[in-house]
Amino acid sequence: MKLIAPIKGILSKEKKLINFIKNVFGYYPENILIYKLAFCHRSAATKEIKGLKISNERLEYLGDAILSAVIADYLFRKFPNKDEGFLTEMRSRIVSRESLNKLAEKLGFGKLIVTGSGNNIYRSMNGDAFEAFVGAAYLDKGFSFTKRIIINRIIKYHIDIDELQNKDSNYKSKLIEWAQREKKQVEFVVVEESGTGYNKQYIVTAMVDKIPYGTGRDYAIKKAEQHAAEKAIEYISEKNSM
Repeated sequence: MKLIAPIKGILSKEKKLINFIKNVFGYYPENILIYKLAFCHRSAATKEIKGLKISNERLEYLGDAILSAVIADYLFRKFPNKDEGFLTEMRSRIVSRESLNKLAEKLGFGKLIVTGSGNNIYRSMNGDAFEAFVGAAYLDKGFSFTKRIIINRIIKYHIDIDELQNKDSNYKSKLIEWAQREKKQVEFVVVEESGTGYNKQYIVTAMVDKIPYGTGRDYAIKKAEQHAAEKAIEYISEKNSM
């Protein structure tokens, strides 16, 4: 009986979040507190540990890495005859901030995210919370379990691979068009080169009026420019929503 009372208290207090996880992802969490943290936006962070405000940012970092690894493995197996460039592009489209924001909004993440005073809407908060949730699931259930959830509950039901293949992803053109409308100057600068031969990669920064707006990395300069432009567009969207 000593064990039942605390469990009942937790289930009662966190019922909404627990039901959300069960309904959307098909399982009951073991450590509900880590999931609560996944839905705590940095604007709502109040507690500190050794000077670090407690929010979902660390979980977001972890979830981003886990999600990228799972997607990379899935695409590698699904497209055995496609080259590295295709796989990288497809992964970028799936885990782009725009895609994750739409996915998380569709799943209902916005109803559970805790933000600071004023009910501010942050454009990337849904995608950030989704990545943080993946990080929480990994800590709570392990990598293999989280991988199955991402594939069986997200990719199979909410991601149209065929549509993504045909999606217009010329972010460089979009950024240039935006700059022309705003009467700004855009240039792409190779800031670093790493590796040699087939392993050589280029790091490119998209500069808007001499200010860095986004950085991308790839084995081809043109693709690195596309990645940098995508990051720049995400930054512009985030900036305009603040």
